[in-house]
Amino acid sequence: MAKNQPEKMKGTTLDIAAENRARLKQLFPAVFTETRNDKGELTESIDFEKLKAELGTFSDLFESRRERYGMVWPGKKEALHLIQTLSSATLKPCRQESVNFDTTQNLFIEGDNLEVLKLLQTSYYGKVKMIYIDPPYNTGKEFIYPDNFSESLETYLEYAGLIDGEGKKFSTNTANEGRFHTKWLNMIYPRLYLARNLLRDDGVIFISIDDNEVSNLRKLCDEIFGEENFVANVIWEKKYTRSNDAKYFSDNHDHILVYAKSKNNFKLNLQQRNEEQISAYSNPDNHPKGVWKSTPLHAKSGSSNEFIYAFNNGITWRPPVGTYPRYSRARLAELDQNNEIWFGDDGQSIPSRKSFLSEVKDGVTPITLWHYQDVGHNHEASNDLKSLSLSGLFENPKPVRLIKRIQELSTASNHSLSPPLGDKFFQSDLILDFFAGSATTAHSVLDLNRQDNGNRKFILVQLPEPCAPESEAFKAGYKTIADIGKERIRRVINKLNTEEEGKLDLDNAGKQDRGFKVLKLDKSNFRQWQKLEPSASTEQILDQLVLHIDHIDAKATPEELLYEILLKAGFTLTDKIEPKNISGKELFSVSDGALLLCLEKSVTKELIDAVIELNPQQFLCLDSAFHGNDQLKANAVQTFNAHNMQKEKHNQILFKTV
Repeated sequence: MAKNQPEKMKGTTLDIAAENRARLKQLFPAVFTETRNDKGELTESIDFEKLKAELGTFSDLFESRRERYGMVWPGKKEALHLIQTLSSATLKPCRQESVNFDTTQNLFIEGDNLEVLKLLQTSYYGKVKMIYIDPPYNTGKEFIYPDNFSESLETYLEYAGLIDGEGKKFSTNTANEGRFHTKWLNMIYPRLYLARNLLRDDGVIFISIDDNEVSNLRKLCDEIFGEENFVANVIWEKKYTRSNDAKYFSDNHDHILVYAKSKNNFKLNLQQRNEEQISAYSNPDNHPKGVWKSTPLHAKSGSSNEFIYAFNNGITWRPPVGTYPRYSRARLAELDQNNEIWFGDDGQSIPSRKSFLSEVKDGVTPITLWHYQDVGHNHEASNDLKSLSLSGLFENPKPVRLIKRIQELSTASNHSLSPPLGDKFFQSDLILDFFAGSATTAHSVLDLNRQDNGNRKFILVQLPEPCAPESEAFKAGYKTIADIGKERIRRVINKLNTEEEGKLDLDNAGKQDRGFKVLKLDKSNFRQWQKLEPSASTEQILDQLVLHIDHIDAKATPEELLYEILLKAGFTLTDKIEPKNISGKELFSVSDGALLLCLEKSVTKELIDAVIELNPQQFLCLDSAFHGNDQLKANAVQTFNAHNMQKEKHNQILFKTV
C-alpha cells in the first residue's frame, strides 16, 4: 500500500485459513520459511517436517503410506476448500418486516446459512454462548441445502429467485444417491466448522438428530470440536404413543448431541427441582434448619468397612456388607450432636442423615433421558403453533419446552438487564440457530426471558425454502418457510405484550427486548475488483478500470451501505447507530463513537480535522468522496498519521476508505 494512501476496507469475509496460519505462526514461528513458487515469486510456506519435530512426532520413510484413523468421505476436501473460500456478500436490512428495528438486538437473517455463517465470522467471532440447530435428518424426504462447492452465493441467488426472477428448485436427498450420507456430510461439515468459531470459550452446541445420521454426526463433531469436548448424547422422548404399524421397533426418540467449545471452560447449569423432587423433603421433627430428607450413612466405595459407631442414644451402626462409611467418626459425632441423624419415627430404626434442602445445591444434576412429560413431544410442538393460529403450516417442529430446557441448562438469565443498545450487548447470552425452521428457538427465548426476567438474545438464520403450492402454508399466504418463522415471532411478541397489558411490572417495565431485525442475504453493494490473468482482454481490463470510477451499486441505499460496512468492519448488526452532523456533513456514529462513518459524496479538510478532534477508533469514508484529488487524500493520510504518532496505541485512529 502506498504511504500516502488510506487502508482499504476488506470487502470479503474473514479469511479462516489465514487466521489459522497466523495462530500457528504464534505458536511455532520456526516452522515458517520462504520458498519460490512456480512463477519464481518468494512466498511464505510451512516446513511440515519442522512442525512434526516441534510436536515431537518425527516422520519416517513410510510416513505418507501409513493408515490413519479419521473420517473420510467423497467431497470432504472440497468442503474444506468451501470453508476457506471468501464471500463478498452482504446482509440487507428489511425494516418493513422487522419489529422495533432501531432498538432490538435480536436478528432474523434470511439466506443460505453457509454464506451467512461466513459473514458473521468477523463481527461475532467468539461471542455466541449457545447454538441449537435442528438440521435436516437425512431421511430422504426433506430438503438438503444446494452446495455445489462453487459460486455458492450465485447458487443461492438463483434459488431464491433474486437473479432471474424464477428461482431454482433443488431436489430432496433421495436414497437413489447411494444412501446419500455423502451429500449430507458435505452439507453439514462446513457449517459446523464455521459455527464453532462463533462460540465463546465457555460456549456449547446442541444438535438434534435421529438414528439416520447420529453415528456420522458424532464422528464429525469429534473431529471439529474435539472428542474431549463431547458432553452428552441426550435422548429425547419425542412421542408418547406406540406405533403398532412399525415394521420393527416403534421409533419414539431423537438424539441431541452436546459439545462444548472447551469442556474445561463450560459449566452446565443445574436443573430446577420439580414438585415431585421437592415433595421428598419434609420436617417431621420441626428441625430449625427446615425441611429435609433421609439419606444413607454408607457409600459404595471407601477405605475400610471395618467400622462400628455408637450414637448418643446407644444405637450402634456399621455399614452394610459390601459398603463403606460415608462420613468420618468426627463428622458423625458432629451430626449427632446437632440432631442431624434420623432414627425413624420410633427412634430405633437404622440411622440416616438429615439432608436439608436449605444446604443442598440450588438444583439437580440433569440426566441424559428427557421424558415428554418434562420437555414436550411432537404433538405439543404442533399445539405451540396452534396457540398462535399457525396450525398445520409447518411439519415436525420442536416443542418450546424442549428448547427452553436447553437454554436453562446452558445460558444465564442476566437479571441485571443491560441497556437496549450499546457496549454492554454481550453481557446478555447470545443464542444462535442457523436452521431456524418455524422459529421455535426465538419463541422459547422470548418466553423464557418473560419467565425468569432474563435478557437473552437470538440470531436466527433460515433459507427462504419455498412452500409447496398445495401446502396449507402456501394457501394461507406464506411463500417460504422463512415467512412462517418471521410471522411466528411477531405473534409471540404480540401475545406476550397483550398478556402484560395493565400489569404493574416495576422490575422489568419496558426493558425486555421484544423485537427482531430482519436482514436478507444479497450481493455486495460494492463491486469487487477482480484479479485479472495476464491474458485478459482489453474489454475485461476496461471493465475493471470502471470500478475505480464508481464501484458502488447505484441502487444501494445509505442504510444498506451502512450495514454492509458494519458487518465487514467488525461491528455487530445491533450496535448503537446515531446520525451526527460534523462540519456540515452527515455521518453515522457507531457504538458511541467507536466508528465514524461518512457516506457523503465528498469530504473536506475541515471534516478530517473535526474527526481528529473527536478521536474515534475508526473513521471510514467513501474512496470516491475524494473525487480523484490525490493531494486531499494524501493530506488526510498524513493528518491521521501525525495524530497517531502522538497517541498511545489504544487512542490511535484507524483511517480506511471503502
